[in-house]
Amino acid sequence: MAQQVGRGAAPAAQETEATPGGASGMTQADPSQNGTEVSLGPTAGRGIATGQGTATGQGTATGQGTATGQGTATGQGTGAGEDRAGRVRGWLRRNPQGAVTVTETQAPNIPAAGPELDLASNDPLVGYLLSAASAVDITSLQLQSPALEALKQAGVVLVVPLISSGSLVGLLSLGPRRSERGYSSDDVRLLNSLAGYAAPAMRVGQLVRQQQAEARQRERIDQELKIAQIIQQQFLPKSLPDLPSWHVAAFYRPARTVGGDFYDFIPLPDGRVMFVVGDVTDKGVPAALVMASTHALLRAAAPRLISPGKVLGHVNDMLCVDIPAHMFVTCLALVLDPVSGQIEFANAGHDVPYVRTRHGVRELRARGMPLGLMPGMDYEEKSFQFEPGDCALLHSDGLAEAHAPDREMFGFPRVAELVGKGPSGEALIDLCLTELGNFTGPDHEQEDDITLVSLQRSPSAWHQEQQGGGGR
Repeated sequence: MAQQVGRGAAPAAQETEATPGGASGMTQADPSQNGTEVSLGPTAGRGIATGQGTATGQGTATGQGTATGQGTATGQGTGAGEDRAGRVRGWLRRNPQGAVTVTETQAPNIPAAGPELDLASNDPLVGYLLSAASAVDITSLQLQSPALEALKQAGVVLVVPLISSGSLVGLLSLGPRRSERGYSSDDVRLLNSLAGYAAPAMRVGQLVRQQQAEARQRERIDQELKIAQIIQQQFLPKSLPDLPSWHVAAFYRPARTVGGDFYDFIPLPDGRVMFVVGDVTDKGVPAALVMASTHALLRAAAPRLISPGKVLGHVNDMLCVDIPAHMFVTCLALVLDPVSGQIEFANAGHDVPYVRTRHGVRELRARGMPLGLMPGMDYEEKSFQFEPGDCALLHSDGLAEAHAPDREMFGFPRVAELVGKGPSGEALIDLCLTELGNFTGPDHEQEDDITLVSLQRSPSAWHQEQQGGGGR
Protein backbone atom coordinates (compact mmCIF):
# COMPACT_ATOMS: atom_id res chain seq x y z
CA MET A 1 0.00 0.00 0.00
CA ALA A 2 1.37 3.43 -0.93
CA GLN A 3 0.75 6.59 1.00
CA GLN A 4 0.76 10.10 -0.52
CA VAL A 5 0.87 13.37 1.45
CA GLY A 6 0.78 16.68 -0.49
CA ARG A 7 -0.38 20.29 -0.67
CA GLY A 8 -1.95 22.02 -3.65
CA ALA A 9 -1.81 20.25 -6.99
CA ALA A 10 -1.66 16.49 -6.50
CA PRO A 11 1.55 14.70 -7.56
CA ALA A 12 1.42 11.13 -8.90
CA ALA A 13 0.14 8.61 -6.36
CA GLN A 14 2.51 5.93 -4.99
CA GLU A 15 1.51 2.29 -5.35
CA THR A 16 2.66 -0.87 -3.62
CA GLU A 17 3.03 -4.29 -5.34
CA ALA A 18 3.73 -7.51 -3.40
CA THR A 19 6.96 -9.10 -4.68
CA PRO A 20 7.42 -12.85 -5.26
CA GLY A 21 10.06 -13.05 -2.59
CA GLY A 22 7.75 -11.87 0.13
CA ALA A 23 9.21 -8.33 0.22
CA SER A 24 7.49 -5.22 -1.01
CA GLY A 25 8.75 -2.21 -2.95
CA MET A 26 7.54 1.27 -3.93
CA THR A 27 6.86 2.48 -7.48
CA GLN A 28 5.78 5.89 -8.71
CA ALA A 29 2.51 5.77 -10.66
CA ASP A 30 2.57 7.78 -13.85
CA PRO A 31 -0.70 9.70 -14.45
CA SER A 32 -0.39 8.90 -18.12
CA GLN A 33 -0.60 5.16 -17.32
CA ASN A 34 -3.54 3.20 -16.03
CA GLY A 35 -4.20 3.75 -12.38
CA THR A 36 -6.21 5.91 -9.97
CA GLU A 37 -5.64 9.64 -9.89
CA VAL A 38 -6.86 11.91 -7.12
CA SER A 39 -6.96 15.64 -7.68
CA LEU A 40 -6.76 18.00 -4.74
CA GLY A 41 -7.83 21.59 -4.43
CA PRO A 42 -5.52 24.51 -3.74
CA THR A 43 -5.96 24.18 -0.03
CA ALA A 44 -4.10 21.63 2.10
CA GLY A 45 -5.39 18.09 1.75
CA ARG A 46 -4.41 14.45 2.32
CA GLY A 47 -5.24 11.33 0.35
CA ILE A 48 -4.58 7.62 0.35
CA ALA A 49 -4.58 5.76 -3.00
CA THR A 50 -5.06 2.05 -3.33
CA GLY A 51 -6.02 -0.34 -6.11
CA GLN A 52 -9.77 0.17 -5.69
CA GLY A 53 -11.21 3.24 -4.06
CA THR A 54 -13.37 6.36 -4.15
CA ALA A 55 -12.37 9.89 -5.07
CA THR A 56 -14.52 12.62 -3.49
CA GLY A 57 -14.44 16.34 -4.24
CA GLN A 58 -17.58 18.30 -4.48
CA GLY A 59 -18.90 15.28 -6.35
CA THR A 60 -18.09 11.58 -6.29
CA ALA A 61 -16.18 9.48 -8.81
CA THR A 62 -15.60 5.83 -8.44
CA GLY A 63 -13.15 3.71 -10.52
CA GLN A 64 -10.98 0.73 -10.26
CA GLY A 65 -7.20 0.59 -10.01
CA THR A 66 -4.81 -2.18 -9.09
CA ALA A 67 -6.55 -4.80 -6.97
CA THR A 68 -4.25 -4.87 -3.96
CA GLY A 69 -6.59 -3.71 -1.29
CA GLN A 70 -9.24 -1.14 -0.57
CA GLY A 71 -8.81 2.46 0.44
CA THR A 72 -10.31 5.93 0.21
CA ALA A 73 -8.94 9.10 -1.32
CA THR A 74 -10.62 12.30 -0.13
CA GLY A 75 -9.81 15.72 -1.52
CA GLN A 76 -10.88 18.95 0.08
CA GLY A 77 -10.63 22.39 -1.63
CA THR A 78 -12.54 25.49 -2.70
CA GLY A 79 -14.35 26.06 -5.97
CA ALA A 80 -14.72 24.09 -9.20
CA GLY A 81 -15.53 20.89 -7.30
CA GLU A 82 -18.01 19.79 -9.90
CA ASP A 83 -15.52 20.31 -12.70
CA ARG A 84 -12.84 18.30 -10.90
CA ALA A 85 -15.24 15.46 -10.24
CA GLY A 86 -16.18 15.44 -13.88
CA ARG A 87 -12.57 15.28 -14.92
CA VAL A 88 -12.02 12.33 -12.63
CA ARG A 89 -15.03 10.49 -14.03
CA GLY A 90 -13.96 11.16 -17.55
CA TRP A 91 -10.43 9.96 -16.87
CA LEU A 92 -11.71 6.76 -15.36
CA ARG A 93 -13.96 6.15 -18.39
CA ARG A 94 -11.01 6.61 -20.74
CA ASN A 95 -9.04 3.96 -18.78
CA PRO A 96 -11.18 0.79 -18.67
CA GLN A 97 -11.01 -1.72 -15.83
CA GLY A 98 -8.23 -4.34 -16.03
CA ALA A 99 -5.86 -2.14 -18.07
CA VAL A 100 -3.84 -1.07 -15.07
CA THR A 101 -0.10 -1.84 -15.32
CA VAL A 102 2.22 -1.67 -12.33
CA THR A 103 5.95 -2.44 -12.51
CA GLU A 104 6.98 -5.06 -9.94
CA THR A 105 10.09 -4.69 -7.85
CA GLN A 106 12.69 -7.48 -8.01
CA ALA A 107 13.10 -9.87 -5.09
CA PRO A 108 16.21 -9.22 -2.99
CA ASN A 109 19.28 -11.21 -3.99
CA ILE A 110 19.91 -14.45 -2.08
CA PRO A 111 23.24 -14.23 -0.21
CA ALA A 112 25.98 -16.29 -1.85
CA ALA A 113 27.42 -19.30 -0.06
CA GLY A 114 30.67 -18.93 1.83
CA PRO A 115 34.02 -19.46 0.10
CA GLU A 116 35.46 -22.92 -0.41
CA LEU A 117 38.69 -23.08 1.59
CA ASP A 118 41.61 -25.43 1.39
CA LEU A 119 42.68 -24.91 4.98
CA ALA A 120 46.07 -26.54 5.49
CA SER A 121 46.87 -27.94 8.92
CA ASN A 122 49.92 -25.66 9.19
CA ASP A 123 48.02 -22.49 8.29
CA PRO A 124 48.45 -19.86 11.08
CA LEU A 125 44.70 -19.30 11.08
CA VAL A 126 44.14 -22.83 12.38
CA GLY A 127 46.24 -22.30 15.47
CA TYR A 128 44.70 -18.89 16.11
CA LEU A 129 41.13 -20.23 15.93
CA LEU A 130 41.97 -23.21 18.15
CA SER A 131 43.45 -20.89 20.77
CA ALA A 132 40.52 -18.46 20.55
CA ALA A 133 37.85 -21.22 20.62
CA SER A 134 35.23 -18.54 20.02
CA ALA A 135 33.87 -16.27 17.31
CA VAL A 136 36.61 -14.07 15.84
CA ASP A 137 36.21 -10.74 14.03
CA ILE A 138 38.72 -11.05 11.18
CA THR A 139 38.37 -7.54 9.74
CA SER A 140 41.37 -6.29 11.73
CA LEU A 141 43.15 -9.64 12.12
CA GLN A 142 46.66 -9.70 10.62
CA LEU A 143 48.19 -13.10 9.85
CA GLN A 144 50.33 -14.51 7.06
CA SER A 145 47.50 -16.85 6.15
CA PRO A 146 46.21 -17.62 2.62
CA ALA A 147 42.93 -18.80 4.14
CA LEU A 148 42.47 -15.54 6.02
CA GLU A 149 43.04 -13.53 2.84
CA ALA A 150 40.51 -15.66 0.98
CA LEU A 151 37.92 -15.10 3.71
CA LYS A 152 38.46 -11.34 3.67
CA GLN A 153 38.20 -11.19 -0.12
CA ALA A 154 34.89 -13.07 0.12
CA GLY A 155 33.51 -10.38 2.44
CA VAL A 156 33.56 -12.45 5.63
CA VAL A 157 33.78 -10.40 8.80
CA LEU A 158 33.11 -12.97 11.54
CA VAL A 159 34.43 -16.54 11.76
CA VAL A 160 33.18 -19.08 14.29
CA PRO A 161 35.46 -22.15 14.63
CA LEU A 162 33.83 -25.57 14.85
CA ILE A 163 36.04 -27.55 17.24
CA SER A 164 35.57 -31.18 18.18
CA SER A 165 37.98 -33.22 20.32
CA GLY A 166 40.61 -30.51 20.06
CA SER A 167 40.53 -30.47 16.25
CA LEU A 168 39.20 -27.82 13.90
CA VAL A 169 36.54 -29.57 11.83
CA GLY A 170 34.98 -26.55 10.12
CA LEU A 171 34.27 -22.84 10.05
CA LEU A 172 31.06 -20.84 10.31
CA SER A 173 31.73 -17.69 8.28
CA LEU A 174 29.43 -14.67 8.33
CA GLY A 175 29.40 -11.48 6.27
CA PRO A 176 28.28 -8.05 7.52
CA ARG A 177 24.80 -7.75 8.97
CA ARG A 178 22.11 -6.45 6.61
CA SER A 179 21.34 -3.74 9.13
CA GLU A 180 24.96 -2.58 8.77
CA ARG A 181 25.37 -2.79 12.52
CA GLY A 182 28.09 -4.88 14.11
CA TYR A 183 27.54 -8.23 15.79
CA SER A 184 26.54 -7.80 19.42
CA SER A 185 27.77 -9.83 22.35
CA ASP A 186 24.43 -11.66 22.37
CA ASP A 187 24.99 -12.56 18.73
CA VAL A 188 28.45 -13.90 19.53
CA ARG A 189 27.15 -15.98 22.44
CA LEU A 190 24.41 -17.45 20.23
CA LEU A 191 26.90 -18.31 17.49
CA ASN A 192 29.31 -19.92 19.94
CA SER A 193 26.48 -22.00 21.38
CA LEU A 194 25.45 -23.04 17.88
CA ALA A 195 29.04 -24.02 17.09
CA GLY A 196 29.15 -26.18 20.21
CA TYR A 197 26.28 -28.27 18.87
CA ALA A 198 27.29 -28.20 15.21
CA ALA A 199 30.94 -29.26 15.62
CA PRO A 200 30.31 -32.78 17.00
CA ALA A 201 27.62 -33.40 14.40
CA MET A 202 29.95 -32.26 11.62
CA ARG A 203 32.73 -34.47 12.98
CA VAL A 204 30.42 -37.47 12.97
CA GLY A 205 29.50 -36.69 9.37
CA GLN A 206 33.16 -36.44 8.41
CA LEU A 207 33.92 -39.79 10.03
CA VAL A 208 31.00 -41.43 8.26
CA ARG A 209 32.14 -40.08 4.89
CA GLN A 210 35.70 -41.16 5.63
CA GLN A 211 34.58 -44.68 6.54
CA GLN A 212 32.47 -44.88 3.38
CA ALA A 213 35.44 -43.78 1.26
CA GLU A 214 37.70 -46.32 2.96
CA ALA A 215 35.12 -49.05 2.42
CA ARG A 216 34.92 -48.20 -1.27
CA GLN A 217 38.72 -48.21 -1.48
CA ARG A 218 38.93 -51.59 0.26
CA GLU A 219 36.31 -52.95 -2.11
CA ARG A 220 38.32 -51.78 -5.12
CA ILE A 221 41.50 -53.28 -3.71
CA ASP A 222 39.75 -56.58 -3.00
CA GLN A 223 38.44 -56.71 -6.56
CA GLU A 224 41.91 -55.98 -7.95
CA LEU A 225 43.46 -58.65 -5.73
CA LYS A 226 40.91 -61.21 -6.87
CA ILE A 227 41.81 -60.43 -10.46
CA ALA A 228 45.51 -60.71 -9.58
CA GLN A 229 44.86 -64.06 -7.92
CA ILE A 230 43.15 -65.36 -11.05
CA ILE A 231 46.07 -64.16 -13.17
CA GLN A 232 48.62 -65.73 -10.83
CA GLN A 233 46.80 -69.04 -10.88
CA GLN A 234 47.34 -69.11 -14.62
CA PHE A 235 51.09 -69.40 -13.98
CA LEU A 236 50.63 -72.59 -11.97
CA PRO A 237 50.46 -75.91 -13.82
CA LYS A 238 46.99 -76.80 -15.06
CA SER A 239 47.73 -80.49 -14.60
CA LEU A 240 50.36 -82.79 -13.15
CA PRO A 241 52.85 -84.55 -15.45
CA ASP A 242 51.82 -87.99 -16.54
CA LEU A 243 55.00 -90.02 -16.01
CA PRO A 244 54.87 -93.83 -16.14
CA SER A 245 55.95 -95.42 -12.82
CA TRP A 246 55.92 -92.01 -11.09
CA HIS A 247 53.39 -90.42 -8.76
CA VAL A 248 53.37 -86.63 -8.54
CA ALA A 249 51.25 -84.49 -6.16
CA ALA A 250 51.30 -80.76 -5.49
CA PHE A 251 49.78 -78.25 -3.06
CA TYR A 252 49.93 -74.43 -3.01
CA ARG A 253 48.34 -72.00 -0.53
CA PRO A 254 49.33 -68.32 -0.37
CA ALA A 255 49.32 -66.47 2.93
CA ARG A 256 47.41 -63.63 1.27
CA THR A 257 45.24 -63.34 -1.79
CA VAL A 258 48.35 -63.52 -3.96
CA GLY A 259 51.78 -64.80 -2.99
CA GLY A 260 55.39 -65.25 -4.00
CA ASP A 261 55.70 -69.06 -4.07
CA PHE A 262 55.59 -70.98 -7.34
CA TYR A 263 56.18 -74.42 -8.79
CA ASP A 264 56.19 -75.81 -12.29
CA PHE A 265 56.89 -78.87 -14.41
CA ILE A 266 58.75 -77.90 -17.60
CA PRO A 267 59.11 -80.53 -20.37
CA LEU A 268 62.58 -80.68 -21.93
CA PRO A 269 63.42 -81.61 -25.53
CA ASP A 270 65.19 -84.86 -24.56
CA GLY A 271 62.11 -86.27 -22.84
CA ARG A 272 63.15 -85.31 -19.34
CA VAL A 273 61.16 -83.00 -17.08
CA MET A 274 62.43 -80.08 -14.99
CA PHE A 275 60.75 -79.63 -11.60
CA VAL A 276 61.12 -76.11 -10.16
CA VAL A 277 59.99 -74.81 -6.78
CA GLY A 278 60.65 -71.19 -5.80
CA ASP A 279 59.93 -68.62 -3.13
CA VAL A 280 60.18 -64.83 -3.45
CA THR A 281 61.00 -62.81 -0.36
CA ASP A 282 58.08 -60.88 1.09
CA LYS A 283 54.43 -61.64 0.46
CA GLY A 284 51.48 -60.17 -1.36
CA VAL A 285 51.50 -58.14 -4.57
CA PRO A 286 55.25 -57.22 -4.72
CA ALA A 287 56.25 -60.88 -4.33
CA ALA A 288 53.64 -61.95 -6.89
CA LEU A 289 55.07 -59.58 -9.49
CA VAL A 290 58.63 -60.83 -8.99
CA MET A 291 57.34 -64.41 -9.00
CA ALA A 292 55.72 -63.85 -12.42
CA SER A 293 58.99 -62.51 -13.86
CA THR A 294 61.04 -65.38 -12.42
CA HIS A 295 58.60 -67.99 -13.65
CA ALA A 296 58.66 -66.57 -17.18
CA LEU A 297 62.48 -66.53 -17.23
CA LEU A 298 62.68 -70.13 -16.05
CA ARG A 299 60.24 -71.39 -18.68
CA ALA A 300 62.17 -69.55 -21.39
CA ALA A 301 65.63 -70.78 -20.30
CA ALA A 302 64.92 -74.41 -19.34
CA PRO A 303 64.22 -75.92 -22.80
CA ARG A 304 67.25 -74.13 -24.24
CA LEU A 305 69.85 -74.69 -21.52
CA ILE A 306 68.47 -77.92 -19.95
CA SER A 307 71.21 -78.03 -17.26
CA PRO A 308 69.69 -76.95 -13.92
CA GLY A 309 72.84 -75.08 -12.87
CA LYS A 310 73.04 -73.13 -16.14
CA VAL A 311 69.34 -72.31 -16.02
CA LEU A 312 69.63 -70.86 -12.52
CA GLY A 313 72.75 -68.90 -13.49
CA HIS A 314 71.04 -67.35 -16.49
CA VAL A 315 67.90 -66.43 -14.56
CA ASN A 316 70.02 -64.95 -11.77
CA ASP A 317 71.83 -62.63 -14.21
CA MET A 318 68.55 -61.51 -15.73
CA LEU A 319 66.93 -60.82 -12.36
CA CYS A 320 69.88 -58.83 -11.02
CA VAL A 321 69.15 -56.13 -13.58
CA ASP A 322 65.52 -55.43 -12.70
CA ILE A 323 64.64 -56.95 -9.31
CA PRO A 324 63.70 -54.39 -6.62
CA ALA A 325 66.21 -53.71 -3.89
CA HIS A 326 66.15 -56.01 -0.85
CA MET A 327 64.27 -58.70 -2.76
CA PHE A 328 65.55 -62.05 -4.01
CA VAL A 329 64.28 -65.47 -5.05
CA THR A 330 65.16 -68.91 -3.71
CA CYS A 331 64.70 -71.68 -6.25
CA LEU A 332 65.29 -75.41 -6.63
CA ALA A 333 65.65 -76.85 -10.15
CA LEU A 334 65.54 -80.65 -10.52
CA VAL A 335 65.77 -82.48 -13.87
CA LEU A 336 64.23 -85.96 -13.83
CA ASP A 337 64.80 -88.78 -16.26
CA PRO A 338 61.55 -90.74 -15.77
CA VAL A 339 62.97 -93.85 -17.39
CA SER A 340 66.15 -94.34 -15.38
CA GLY A 341 65.11 -92.51 -12.23
CA GLN A 342 68.26 -90.36 -12.37
CA ILE A 343 67.93 -86.74 -11.30
CA GLU A 344 70.24 -83.74 -11.56
CA PHE A 345 69.54 -80.74 -9.38
CA ALA A 346 70.85 -77.31 -8.44
CA ASN A 347 69.74 -75.13 -5.56
CA ALA A 348 69.65 -71.32 -5.34
CA GLY A 349 69.31 -70.98 -1.58
CA HIS A 350 66.01 -72.86 -1.37
CA ASP A 351 64.91 -75.23 1.40
CA VAL A 352 66.63 -78.61 1.13
CA PRO A 353 64.40 -81.41 -0.26
CA TYR A 354 64.01 -84.62 1.73
CA VAL A 355 63.94 -88.10 0.15
CA ARG A 356 62.68 -91.20 1.94
CA THR A 357 64.73 -94.22 0.90
CA ARG A 358 65.12 -97.79 2.16
CA HIS A 359 68.05 -96.53 4.22
CA GLY A 360 66.31 -93.57 5.81
CA VAL A 361 65.69 -89.90 4.95
CA ARG A 362 68.30 -88.19 2.81
CA GLU A 363 68.83 -84.50 2.01
CA LEU A 364 69.47 -83.27 -1.51
CA ARG A 365 72.03 -80.54 -0.90
CA ALA A 366 73.72 -78.29 -3.46
CA ARG A 367 75.40 -74.89 -2.96
CA GLY A 368 74.16 -71.69 -4.60
CA MET A 369 73.20 -68.09 -3.83
CA PRO A 370 69.57 -66.92 -4.09
CA LEU A 371 68.61 -65.43 -7.44
CA GLY A 372 68.79 -61.69 -7.95
CA LEU A 373 71.47 -60.85 -5.36
CA MET A 374 74.76 -60.94 -7.31
CA PRO A 375 75.38 -61.45 -11.05
CA GLY A 376 77.80 -64.00 -12.44
CA MET A 377 77.13 -66.70 -9.84
CA ASP A 378 77.81 -70.42 -10.42
CA TYR A 379 75.42 -73.04 -9.15
CA GLU A 380 76.62 -76.44 -8.08
CA GLU A 381 74.96 -79.44 -9.71
CA LYS A 382 74.41 -82.74 -7.95
CA SER A 383 72.79 -86.02 -8.98
CA PHE A 384 70.71 -88.64 -7.23
CA GLN A 385 69.33 -92.01 -8.24
CA PHE A 386 65.72 -92.68 -7.32
CA GLU A 387 65.06 -96.31 -6.45
CA PRO A 388 61.60 -97.82 -6.70
CA GLY A 389 59.58 -96.75 -3.66
CA ASP A 390 61.69 -93.63 -2.95
CA CYS A 391 59.66 -90.51 -2.22
CA ALA A 392 60.87 -86.88 -2.21
CA LEU A 393 59.21 -83.78 -0.75
CA LEU A 394 60.02 -80.39 -2.28
CA HIS A 395 58.74 -77.65 0.00
CA SER A 396 58.90 -73.94 0.76
CA ASP A 397 59.63 -72.33 4.12
CA GLY A 398 55.96 -71.67 4.84
CA LEU A 399 55.84 -75.16 6.36
CA ALA A 400 59.05 -75.39 8.35
CA GLU A 401 59.03 -71.77 9.59
CA ALA A 402 55.45 -71.70 10.88
CA HIS A 403 55.10 -70.92 14.60
CA ALA A 404 52.96 -72.24 17.41
CA PRO A 405 51.14 -69.83 19.77
CA ASP A 406 54.17 -69.97 22.11
CA ARG A 407 56.38 -68.95 19.12
CA GLU A 408 58.01 -72.37 18.79
CA MET A 409 58.92 -73.03 15.15
CA PHE A 410 57.64 -76.12 13.32
CA GLY A 411 61.21 -76.72 12.14
CA PHE A 412 62.99 -78.68 9.42
CA PRO A 413 63.61 -81.77 11.59
CA ARG A 414 59.87 -82.19 12.03
CA VAL A 415 59.43 -81.99 8.23
CA ALA A 416 62.10 -84.67 7.70
CA GLU A 417 60.41 -86.84 10.31
CA LEU A 418 57.06 -86.57 8.49
CA VAL A 419 58.71 -87.58 5.20
CA GLY A 420 60.17 -90.65 6.83
CA LYS A 421 56.86 -91.86 8.29
CA GLY A 422 55.88 -93.70 5.18
CA PRO A 423 52.95 -92.10 3.29
CA SER A 424 53.52 -90.79 -0.21
CA GLY A 425 51.86 -88.44 -2.70
CA GLU A 426 48.67 -86.77 -1.51
CA ALA A 427 48.81 -88.77 1.75
CA LEU A 428 52.20 -87.21 2.60
CA ILE A 429 50.92 -83.69 1.82
CA ASP A 430 47.79 -84.26 3.89
CA LEU A 431 49.91 -85.52 6.78
CA CYS A 432 52.11 -82.42 6.68
CA LEU A 433 49.11 -80.06 6.66
CA THR A 434 47.37 -81.95 9.45
CA GLU A 435 50.43 -81.88 11.68
CA LEU A 436 50.94 -78.20 10.89
CA GLY A 437 47.35 -77.39 11.89
CA ASN A 438 47.71 -79.31 15.16
CA PHE A 439 50.96 -77.50 15.86
CA THR A 440 49.81 -73.93 15.17
CA GLY A 441 46.29 -74.22 16.60
CA PRO A 442 42.87 -73.39 15.12
CA ASP A 443 43.22 -69.59 15.37
CA HIS A 444 46.57 -69.47 13.62
CA GLU A 445 47.03 -66.90 10.86
CA GLN A 446 49.21 -68.26 8.09
CA GLU A 447 52.55 -66.45 8.14
CA ASP A 448 53.95 -67.37 4.74
CA ASP A 449 53.01 -69.07 1.50
CA ILE A 450 53.10 -72.87 1.55
CA THR A 451 54.15 -74.99 -1.43
CA LEU A 452 54.51 -78.77 -1.31
CA VAL A 453 55.44 -81.08 -4.19
CA SER A 454 55.67 -84.83 -3.67
CA LEU A 455 57.57 -87.01 -6.15
CA GLN A 456 57.57 -90.81 -5.73
CA ARG A 457 58.91 -93.55 -7.90
CA SER A 458 56.43 -96.40 -7.94
CA PRO A 459 57.50 -99.61 -6.16
CA SER A 460 56.38 -101.55 -9.24
CA ALA A 461 59.12 -99.82 -11.24
CA TRP A 462 61.62 -102.47 -10.00
CA HIS A 463 59.60 -105.29 -11.56
CA GLN A 464 59.24 -103.33 -14.80
CA GLU A 465 62.99 -102.76 -14.92
CA GLN A 466 63.62 -106.45 -14.36
CA GLN A 467 61.19 -107.43 -17.08
CA GLY A 468 62.61 -104.83 -19.43
CA GLY A 469 66.18 -106.03 -18.70
CA GLY A 470 65.25 -109.68 -19.28
CA GLY A 471 63.73 -108.79 -22.58
CA ARG A 472 66.92 -107.13 -23.74
